[in-house]
Amino acid sequence: MAEKLHIINHIRKLRFFADEMTQLELAEKAGVSRQTIVALEAGKYSPSLELAFKIANVFAVPIGEVFECQPKNSEVIK
Repeated sequence: MAEKLHIINHIRKLRFFADEMTQLELAEKAGVSRQTIVALEAGKYSPSLELAFKIANVFAVPIGEVFECQPKNSEVIK
């Protein structure tokens, strides 16, 4: 059985560097609710592939700069 992956995101950091974009502004640009952005940033929700690309497009960065994944059992390096 394949090991489940842990999705890590850098949305909050990207918002900060995008003129301190608010969660609501990002949500509107990505076409989702603010609550969805809150859940993503908190790691409580993994985005669909479509949403992941939409968020990356908002920041004009490759998807790998927004999201990365690690096996659940690996140690997170900050």
